[in-house]
Amino acid sequence: MLTSSILSFLGNLRANNTREWFDLHRQEYQEVYGDLLGFSSDLLREISGFDNAIQAAGLDPKSCIMRIHRDVRFSKDKSPYKTNFFVFISRGGRKSPFGGYYVHIGPDGESFAGGGVYMPESAVLERLRKEIDGHFSEWSSIVSSEAFRREFPEGVLPSGLLRRPPKGYDAADPAIEYLKYKGYYTRQFFSDDEVAAEDFVARLSVLFRTVKPMVDFLNRPIC
Repeated sequence: MLTSSILSFLGNLRANNTREWFDLHRQEYQEVYGDLLGFSSDLLREISGFDNAIQAAGLDPKSCIMRIHRDVRFSKDKSPYKTNFFVFISRGGRKSPFGGYYVHIGPDGESFAGGGVYMPESAVLERLRKEIDGHFSEWSSIVSSEAFRREFPEGVLPSGLLRRPPKGYDAADPAIEYLKYKGYYTRQFFSDDEVAAEDFVARLSVLFRTVKPMVDFLNRPIC
């Protein structure tokens, strides 16, 4: 279970994003990280209950948590730390091309969760487009189901979008709008109170069960 302390820490880090401040509050960081690690373990257990691929992967809860340090080598923003926590659970691990389930935790109502494949490499993206184009009826059935639309009213979101059809596809293709996507993911936002509630993991379990058919569909051509 997460507590409001994790959101408080992130809010304070946002206002004081320096190594000096972080060093002074390292004990606090270690405490909230412990909560996050327990949360990651709970999520893994829940997802393993309905996703055999996750269960078989034997993932380490630590490996599902993105590091808090930012890579500032090519960024104008030299702030050393991210001001959110991100948990990503995928059958191949967080560095694999496989789609999976994720939770983004941030203060002031910036927390959200969902699933899919975000910003895949070009070779993987082409496989995803071919899968959607070749099985568009199945894809449409998944993303237009009542449960899917209820949990993800925004529908499937693109991590980037082409203005024109990708090479090899016709503008009249029934799937063309999805084929212009550069990635496929979903999200549902949560308030700070919802994140700190006792039933948050249970709510996420329902959310992830709903997005699992889409995740399975996208992972098929990646295997």
